[in-house]
Amino acid sequence: MALPRSPAHRIASAPPGAFDGEVLVGGDEVERFRTDRSGYSPEGSPEAVVRARTVADVQRAVVHAREHRWTVVPRGAGTGLAGGAAAGAGSLVVDVSGLDRILEISADEAIAVVEPGVITARLDAAAEERGLRYAPDPASAAISTIGGNIATNAGGLRCVKYGVTGDAVLGLDVVLADGSLLHTGRRTVKGVAGLDLTSLFTGAEGTLGVIVGATLRLQPIPRKTITVAGWFDDVEQAATAVSAALAARVRPSLLELLDEPSVRRAEEHLGVGGARPGAFVVAQTDGFGAAEEAEVLADAFRLVTSRVRVGSDPHVAEELLAVRRAALPALETLGRPFIEDIALPRTRIAEATRRIATIAEHHDIPIFVFGHAGDGNLHPIIVAPSETREVLVRAEAAADEIFALALEFGGSITGEHGIGVLKRRWLARELGEDALRVQRSIRQALDPQGLFNRGKVW
Repeated sequence: MALPRSPAHRIASAPPGAFDGEVLVGGDEVERFRTDRSGYSPEGSPEAVVRARTVADVQRAVVHAREHRWTVVPRGAGTGLAGGAAAGAGSLVVDVSGLDRILEISADEAIAVVEPGVITARLDAAAEERGLRYAPDPASAAISTIGGNIATNAGGLRCVKYGVTGDAVLGLDVVLADGSLLHTGRRTVKGVAGLDLTSLFTGAEGTLGVIVGATLRLQPIPRKTITVAGWFDDVEQAATAVSAALAARVRPSLLELLDEPSVRRAEEHLGVGGARPGAFVVAQTDGFGAAEEAEVLADAFRLVTSRVRVGSDPHVAEELLAVRRAALPALETLGRPFIEDIALPRTRIAEATRRIATIAEHHDIPIFVFGHAGDGNLHPIIVAPSETREVLVRAEAAADEIFALALEFGGSITGEHGIGVLKRRWLARELGEDALRVQRSIRQALDPQGLFNRGKVW
């Protein structure tokens, strides 16, 4: 099973008996695997790319990389925001986006069995045909893959009620460093036999193995969904309304906040008018008590603003949510965005937004704030209008202050994007050396050669 290593070219088909998928060596097609959506580009180019079509392809690629002492970089859609799928010299990219079959949807058991390359929104749509849905709802659902979501334990808009990706993962199929295939977890809702290996691989960012299959929990589609939207004079006022809503002890399925600059850019990006200036909060309640919960939320918003809208029209709801989903693509048109991701105690959101505004002013660089206010996961987006060294230095300094702020408030440097390469130096400050040593020991036990995603996370 030898991969060509000299001339830069593309092999249209794998050597007989070696791979069912394609093998790429050199050229522009390999070069595009250097980076992911984060924009981080390591030195050099991958030695090769295996575009897997079967689990056996992944196993053979892992064995080959081990023999050549290359690092294996698992990759799905490349939508990660922390550099976790970036690949440079000495790496073999295992592209699992071609493993994209929905193998089973059981309406009776409310589970799905899928390959890692399945696009998140596609699984949700397939589940909907059976009266179910895949609850995790990252803003990138239309382009991100299930495998990537599991690797980063991605969050999303609905996670305030339904949890993050890991809460929907019942079992995994993982290719280990020796090329063997491990099955973890179960198909049942409950099960506590042995250590929870499924949770160990979830959120490991491809550092312990390559995820090649998943058994996922589905949820029933709610009988009713109500949307509540509020417009506020500024982001601090919006954060105050969020705190009031959470204090009312309702459990919204979605509770999102955008500052005024983010709203304005998102509306321009969508080509819709912004008749109501100010910061924006959109929430949803669902289930049999949706209407009652929505009124409680609306009353909490009305403590701060009179600009409140409540309705059950799904078309209006999609219009409001489209603004939230368009925020990041809109900001990406302004320059290079540093897409930060912090988690905070929800009671500190208002104070955090004030401090972030001060950080932006101090470093003379625009910072837009939006995110999942319902669970305290904010995305301060630092936009560098140019990529001159001076501007990038200011952007990095602002990011450092934002991470320090998160830890000062008892929060986390990442709520859903992961560590990857870009946040490695901050990990020890959050976890402490003892916790970091334990995690490194686990990695060493599973991958003594350091085969998987070398240089990432730890």
